[in-house]
Formats: sequence, C-alpha cells, structure tokens
Amino acid sequence: MSETDYSKLIDEETWAFIRETESWYPSDTIAMSIAEQREVYDRMCRAFFNGHPDGVTANDKSADGVPVRCYIKSGAAPGAVVLYFHGGGFVVGGLESHDDVCAEICERTGQFVVSADYRMVPEHIHPASFNDCLAAFHWVQKEYKLPVILVGDSAGGNLAAAVARKTRGEENPAIGQVLIYPVLGGEMDKGSYVTHANAPMLTLADIGFYKDVRTGGKEVTGDVSYAPLWDTDFSSLPTTFVFVAECDPLCDDGPEYCAALEKAGVQATSVFEKGLVHGYLRARHSVKRARDSFTRIIEAINSLT
Repeated sequence: MSETDYSKLIDEETWAFIRETESWYPSDTIAMSIAEQREVYDRMCRAFFNGHPDGVTANDKSADGVPVRCYIKSGAAPGAVVLYFHGGGFVVGGLESHDDVCAEICERTGQFVVSADYRMVPEHIHPASFNDCLAAFHWVQKEYKLPVILVGDSAGGNLAAAVARKTRGEENPAIGQVLIYPVLGGEMDKGSYVTHANAPMLTLADIGFYKDVRTGGKEVTGDVSYAPLWDTDFSSLPTTFVFVAECDPLCDDGPEYCAALEKAGVQATSVFEKGLVHGYLRARHSVKRARDSFTRIIEAINSLT
C-alpha cells in the first residue's frame, strides 16, 4: 500500500503545531524509560498550557482515594457534571496535563467539571485505571447529585466508554459520553491502522507499545473494559459523540463504535475532523481546524444537558 501523502491532508497551521510538539516531545520518546517519557510529556504540556479562563476556580480533592480536580465557574448554575478522563496512552498525563482543557470546558459549558487522576501503567496494569475511573464516577454521583457526562481523549476516551458500559444498568447512569480520538480496540491490521500507520503525532508502533505495556503480559481477550469494541451488546448506552482525527491510526475506531451503538438503538454521532492529527486538543488556540473542533466538542457537551 502506498504511503499516505500528509502534505495534501494537513494544512500549514497544523504542521506548525506538529513541529512545535515534536520540539518538546520527539517521535522516538517511546524508546525512553517511563520516567523520562513522563518528564518529556509534562514539559510539553507546560509549553502548551493556556491558563484558566477568568471566573473558573479549581480545587483538588480525593474521590474515595482517587485524586481529582474539581472546577466551577463563578456565577454559573450547573445542571450536570462533566467527568473528564485524560489521554496519555495510560502511561503519561495527569491533573496538570489537561488542566487548561478542563478549565475551558467548565467556562464554556457552565457545568461542574471533575478531572480524574487515575493510576497508570506499568506500575498499575489494567484494570487499575478503569477501576479508578469507575470509583471517580460513583464519587461524583454522591458528591454532586447531578447527571454525569463522561468525556475523555485518547486513552481517556477508552476509559469513558468502559465506564459508560459498566454503569449503564445502574440507577443513575451517565446521560452522555463525548469521546475525543479514542482508542476503542479496533483491529490493528486493517483500515486506518494501516493507512495511517506512520501518521504524525501517533504511529501504529506507538499504539503497539501502549497496548503491550498496559497489560503487563496479562491475557485480556474478551475484556470489554479493556477494549469497548469487543462488546457484543451495545444497548442502553448513553447518547454518544465521537470525534476522530483524519490523520490518526485510531480514526476508524470511532465510526465503528458509533455504528455498533446505532445498530443497538443508541443515538450516536461520529464527527470526522478533516486534516487533524492525534492530540489536536493542544492546538485549539493555534490551529483553526482544532479550534473549530473544540467548539463542536463544547456544543456536543451542551446538547447533552
């Protein structure tokens, strides 16, 4: 198969973002030690940090043992809680890496936002991260007594979908989920995994690394909390929006997941973001395509309340 020509798909604004990202987070970072990967990732996130909008405050708490950061907008009257799970391949990231993203979601929706700092691999292999996110969901229900919307990017999108599935039969399940370039467990030898195997920002080799380190060699076949697309019953899930980047090996996971939900009678919308790459949330202030997509993400959250 011929190599994808990204010069024709990606505009100059996005290329500038890619170059800046790689100046902080080189493409060979996965060859580093885990500690070095986290140091490099944290430094990159600080370089892209945009601060908090005026009127948004945040406090750190413990959600039954899971560290969380809780955001509120001054003067707002929240009717729901956005529970956010950050990306980072289950290896990197935390409360700081997506702090400004969560603050901006709070400001633009007026809802409470809670970001969960789940345990990461390789120190805590699957299902530790899932268990922490599930615990955070139940804590949010008790703490706020409001409907919950699950939001996550990349690895966090996987966790949001897994929590939505696990809690769908409970008395107060999530009222919606918004997944941003999520990894959902698609087949890695076909579709976008092949056509975008060497995409900027995330490659098939990167995905393979994160996949292997997440399990620590443990057998997970059939575990839908690991790969939501492995499920055989997609009924009774909440209204779903999935945003996928065109130039991303994970691009096909979102449409496949939404198709399965729709077949089961669930309202699901897959949004294809042309010319964008994995991790484009960090480009929302510098790239028009990313800025427009972030607005669509906010509109999706707002439509669920």
